[in-house]
Amino acid sequence: MRKARTNTGGEPFAELEGRSYFFDHGLMFGCTRCGACCTGEPGVVYLTRREAGRIARFLGIPADVLEARMLEPFKDGFTVREAEDGRCIFYENGCVIYPERPIQCATFPFWFQNLRSSRAWKEAGRRCPGIGRGRLFSKEEIIACVHASFPVYLKVAEFISTGGSR
Repeated sequence: MRKARTNTGGEPFAELEGRSYFFDHGLMFGCTRCGACCTGEPGVVYLTRREAGRIARFLGIPADVLEARMLEPFKDGFTVREAEDGRCIFYENGCVIYPERPIQCATFPFWFQNLRSSRAWKEAGRRCPGIGRGRLFSKEEIIACVHASFPVYLKVAEFISTGGSR
């Protein structure tokens, strides 16, 4: 997993570091690139304009082509289109944009909703074979992922609550 890039101010999350959590001693995760988080039931992948630009450069296509063919506008960014079977259109026998995947994908499974309790983490582990395997992520790394992905969590919640209204 690449280092999470933060995209919010640190103040709201500074207090999280000193608190006690079920993951105080870290959590193990190693992406198997199985696609369990990219396929199956529909979901929402939000990305910023900056992320879209990075992906377009990585794919070697103009940003406007990426936006027209693979993304849908949403507020100040985009959502990734899905194939008819519900999988992310960037998943084709593996993630074709893995080195430049959006922060939402790069921080999985260390998302706010998966870390609310050990029960939520165990539930995420039933869907993701990489949870409980791989390297040990420290509490600080986990909180950095939550910090980096929380603004996306809010965008996705807004998208869902508005029924996808753009």
